Amino acid sequence: MVHDGTGKRTAGDFLLAARRCELHGLEQLGVVASLVGPIGGFIHALQKERGVSNLFLGAGGTRFVELLPVRAAESDAAAVTAQRVFDALDLDSGLQAGGMRVYSRIAFVLHALDGLPELRERVRTLAATPAEATAAFSALVGGLLAVVFEAADAAADPVVSRALVAIFNFMQGKELAGQERATGAAGFAMGGFDPARRQRLLHLIEAQERCFQIFSEFAGTAWVSYWRERLSIPEVAEIERMRRIACTSCESAQFGPEMGDLWFERSSRRIDAMREVESFLATELRAMLDAKLREVHADLEEHRTRIDAFDTPAAGDSPQVAVYFSDPVGDEADASGRVEVLATGGLSRGLGRSILDLVHAQSRRLQAIGDELKAARAALEERKAIERAKGLLMQHRGLSEDEAYRMLRQMAMAQGRRMVEVAESTLALADFLKQERGV
Repeated sequence: MVHDGTGKRTAGDFLLAARRCELHGLEQLGVVASLVGPIGGFIHALQKERGVSNLFLGAGGTRFVELLPVRAAESDAAAVTAQRVFDALDLDSGLQAGGMRVYSRIAFVLHALDGLPELRERVRTLAATPAEATAAFSALVGGLLAVVFEAADAAADPVVSRALVAIFNFMQGKELAGQERATGAAGFAMGGFDPARRQRLLHLIEAQERCFQIFSEFAGTAWVSYWRERLSIPEVAEIERMRRIACTSCESAQFGPEMGDLWFERSSRRIDAMREVESFLATELRAMLDAKLREVHADLEEHRTRIDAFDTPAAGDSPQVAVYFSDPVGDEADASGRVEVLATGGLSRGLGRSILDLVHAQSRRLQAIGDELKAARAALEERKAIERAKGLLMQHRGLSEDEAYRMLRQMAMAQGRRMVEVAESTLALADFLKQERGV
């Protein structure tokens, strides 16, 4: 600890404290990021249970009876693993950033889990339709994904933030692929696709592509290469063929039950490949955080060593050093460099210069971090705006989620604007929409 001879805290003390805060923030972020793997496993199990439930309901309860309890047991086992991670969280200390939102999302998930036995009973007794079962399972999966979203939104390190944005969008794309599997399985099992189900498939396909596009933008080259390698399987081409059949067939077209089995099997192979990628990404995230923690630990020690390397001067020694309020120009600085000469307040010239160098380096680093974080969070803000705009249209126009999304997309295409811009304009008209619906 550096003192100025009077026992007061010095600039060096606060620089070290700033680095310790960064270290603590990364440690807390690591706690939240540790949820990604177990959450991904739980989501995958729920997606498999949802798919089988749709096959069972689509077949009127005549097929896949034996698979229902098997998939339910897998989901329960994955839930226990996720619960252990939730239980390990230190709820008393709180997270440095975003804790309120993360913990609120976890609370929703735990509450939704209480309704899972009732949902399974409704599926078993054929009291639920395929669409109702899909919506119920998807709500739980959506709550789990929201935990990852909030972790990405709270990340203060640009490298980790970009990684979490990539992972969240990949997981979201995989969930949309799971919904597509369930929707297609029900359609093929029921013998045909009505216009609403065809439109649903088209929406899910388009939304998946958008998620994987954002993943590719924010993921590193190695992550994208791993994703492409794992998806180089014959089933992908077969899924494309079956998509065309489902989306272009006439309403009177009839499919045998074997088509449902084929679709489910091929879609499952694709989603299982995505799960491999998801596990890889969770492992890579943990390694990335560990590397960042080592880096900040080393940087903290370097700061401490540089500051401790200088002796406190004798009383009355008050040398002066140049303080740059912007980056210096030339060898020292001219008027454009905005240089002022200030007393160091009793610190040695060497220590004063060292501290000022650290201050300037920290300032430049914080500016760079802020700039990089803007890009990562812009993608999250776009999603927030689009989801809020969809919710507004659903509430005040009586639209389904697919219809609300389609309306935003059509307006964007007609106006030659980005969908997020249309979403923001829609949100700006919230009061008008309320009046129009008589609210």
